[in-house]
Amino acid sequence: MILTWMIIIPLAGALLAWLLGRLGDRWPRWVSLSALVLDIVLACSLWILRPGPEKFTGKEAWLAEFNVHWFTRLGIGFHLAADGISLVMIILTSFLGIAAVSSAWTEIRQRTGFFHFNLMLCLAGIVAVFLAVDLFLFYFFWEIMLVPMYFLIALWGHENRIYASVKFFIFTQVSGLFMLAAILGLYFVHGRNTGVYTFDYMQLLGTSIEPSIAILLMLGFVIAFFVKLPVVPFHTWLPDAHTEAPTAGSVVLAGLLLKTGAYGMLRFAVPLFPGASVSFTPAALVLGVIGIIYGAVVAFAQTDLKRLVAYTSVSHMGFVLLGIYAWNEVALQGAIMQMLCHGISTGALFILVGSLQERINTRSLDRMGGLWSTAPRMGGAGLFFALASLGLPGLGNFVGEFLILLGTYPVSPPMAAAAALGLVTSTIYSVWLVQRTFFGENTEKWKFPDLGKRETTVMAALIGVIVWLGIYPQPAITTAKHGVENLQALYRLGPEEPPGGTVYTADSVSHPGLYLETDHRRKRAMTFRRGRSENGR
Repeated sequence: MILTWMIIIPLAGALLAWLLGRLGDRWPRWVSLSALVLDIVLACSLWILRPGPEKFTGKEAWLAEFNVHWFTRLGIGFHLAADGISLVMIILTSFLGIAAVSSAWTEIRQRTGFFHFNLMLCLAGIVAVFLAVDLFLFYFFWEIMLVPMYFLIALWGHENRIYASVKFFIFTQVSGLFMLAAILGLYFVHGRNTGVYTFDYMQLLGTSIEPSIAILLMLGFVIAFFVKLPVVPFHTWLPDAHTEAPTAGSVVLAGLLLKTGAYGMLRFAVPLFPGASVSFTPAALVLGVIGIIYGAVVAFAQTDLKRLVAYTSVSHMGFVLLGIYAWNEVALQGAIMQMLCHGISTGALFILVGSLQERINTRSLDRMGGLWSTAPRMGGAGLFFALASLGLPGLGNFVGEFLILLGTYPVSPPMAAAAALGLVTSTIYSVWLVQRTFFGENTEKWKFPDLGKRETTVMAALIGVIVWLGIYPQPAITTAKHGVENLQALYRLGPEEPPGGTVYTADSVSHPGLYLETDHRRKRAMTFRRGRSENGR
């Protein structure tokens, strides 16, 4: 039941914040903050109580699970489950949710109750996406989280908010329809082969699919996840949405919504279609490298500070795509670390940009400069997160990018070498950001208050987490290890060869990243298979 409460609590917080908004602006803020604190307590309690590596046998698929029949005749169940990967993503969601609520404390002064209703509803949808293992349920929550984000941008955004919100909705909605078509296709293929029509993830794994059909179905998932990740050239909605969104909306967009695309690749697109994913790997690696370099170069060309930070997300998430398709344990752990650290560091940069815009009413770099003397605490925080963004050793982003490059090199040395250029280009735009904003001459003679106690507390917490993940990342790596190993084991659960045709299976495809043929992996896969059978999945 703990998994259902992780969704119910932010939903209840959303409704209560809306209702209490009539009593004043302070109530929605405190209700939202309390709900997120309670949610992170639940997530951390599950993290603390999780079985350690020495106790975990590998037979269990999940650390926690909740499964009840819903529409039995259609094969739809209310099936929630959490492994180490989803657990760290939920902790990140609650943590950044608290930061987002804090960032809106003084910025949002109109329709405060409805604002926090949409913010909390979006966060509840994100948590549910990380927990849903019924594909129908996953799609339902995938669409649910888009609607409140549309309202956050359209109602509380900046000058071109209507254009940005409509563009965001069209991109994400249309791409989601491709995924819906792929889900239904997989549903009917599995039903035709087995006589069992189901949307359950564990039962759909290993479905026998003709290679040409598998590629089409995989692309349906990939399009939806690539748009959300975002991958060049599906990224064009992102800069506009970030630029026009309120600060809290930008934090949720960069820190969490992009991660749902990466999570979907990890959980669904690659495990459900392993053979098709092997065929697609070269293209995915190229797209990842293009995103890394393109995002960094375009970020350097921006004069709008918020748009600059938005393009850095395109670059950093390119590393995540690279790590996912390398598909060895080192690269996957790096991708998860990058997801965590990018969410925190980029979310912090958006909070700083929002605080700066609230004080001087502009995001133009041409009007900035010399702000360090006016706001040294803001300048220090900006410098720190710019260094984190460029991958300074000792900070969490460096760990993620280093592991991704280390894991990608055995799969494709040229792609790893090209991706390493992203570390150089990120240095250029990070130094450019700090120089143009906080150093040089204060030509506009800006005078404004520095970060207050609330803002300083949030920045200190975000800095502490990035330093912790940079110096001692092992707790996060150990937690995710359970999910990473099980994802790799799923490749050993390939279908039997059907009469008169060939299908993709894990053991029939040779790939240095996706399929590491070791006795340990084979034994673990056999154990995992037995566990599925014993648990009735």
